[in-house]
Amino acid sequence: MGNGQADWLSSINDNHLRALRGFVRRLTGDAFLVDEVVQLTLLRAWEHPVMRGRTEMEIRAWLFAVARNALVDSFRCAFRRHEFDVDVLPETASNDDVEQLLTSWLVSDALSELTPEHRDVVLHFYFRGETTAEISRALAIPEGTVKSRLHYALRSMKAALLARDVVSGS
Repeated sequence: MGNGQADWLSSINDNHLRALRGFVRRLTGDAFLVDEVVQLTLLRAWEHPVMRGRTEMEIRAWLFAVARNALVDSFRCAFRRHEFDVDVLPETASNDDVEQLLTSWLVSDALSELTPEHRDVVLHFYFRGETTAEISRALAIPEGTVKSRLHYALRSMKAALLARDVVSGS
């Protein structure tokens, strides 16, 4: 391993390991699984140092996305190991609660990166279902400003989710 790679891994350990472990622990609550997912994430960072030279925020987002994907994969593998045949299929497919939980956490995290002005507009529009006119009145800003803030907020959220490898670039 070259010195640059050793420095890269040392930087990850110093700047991100505690946050990464906390992130995985909040999602699983299982100490064994935390160790397994963190170890796999660090292995991926060692094998593919694609984030070297990036900002600390970009590195952390990438590490969290890798950990999230590893966690989803491990749950799906566990479910597959316990599959069995049934005579009657269920009426409806069940939701993937783990995927939904992880996605909502990542969206919340992306929302937290917005400015308060952008976050307010997004919350009013998407979570309260208000029109731009209603938001304009509630926040005492022109309707055009509401539309502009909503546009830029969504662009920022997409960039944050792209950095976490949650959405595709298209």
